[in-house]
Amino acid sequence: MMRQGRGDGSGETAGRMKRVAVIGNAGAGKSKLARELAAITGLPLHVIDMMQFREGGAEVPHEEFLAAHAASIAQDEWIVDGFGSVETAWQRFARADTLIHVDPPLPASFWGITRRLIAGQFADPQGWPKGSPVWRSSLNSYGVLLPCHRELTPRYRRLGAEMGDGKRVVRLRSRAEMREFLEGVRRERAAA
Repeated sequence: MMRQGRGDGSGETAGRMKRVAVIGNAGAGKSKLARELAAITGLPLHVIDMMQFREGGAEVPHEEFLAAHAASIAQDEWIVDGFGSVETAWQRFARADTLIHVDPPLPASFWGITRRLIAGQFADPQGWPKGSPVWRSSLNSYGVLLPCHRELTPRYRRLGAEMGDGKRVVRLRSRAEMREFLEGVRRERAAA
């Protein structure tokens, strides 16, 4: 069930999502959740990694990324998965009507990166540009895991209060909570 309120997943069922920012640490499961949410809702999915990097993993010029990001969030409906930069993340959060914070324990995110690294030896990870450097990207993900947990995660947890009462904030702390949330959205869509 979609939740509103304190940012901990509690509260009343909210109205229809139109602009959704999915946030969380590396390896938390936000990309999988965003893909499944897009499939359920029919909202267009925009993946930050696909905006920031070209095939093979080369970074796009920053101005090109900013333009792609601005075009994505200017639309009436979207789901955006990923971080990008502090500037673009907070622009996105301001425009979103729903913030979904995927916030599992740190060891679960570490394991998520490891699973993606292993699977990436056999196929390109979903949501990554074709031919992305899986080893280098995974090492980078391991490197940001703890700093993100220390610096960004507390800020994400405060987003509901920072962004005002008009935002729905959902905090999902486990795979089970993610499945329950998605099932609630499915039920809401079926009942509408």
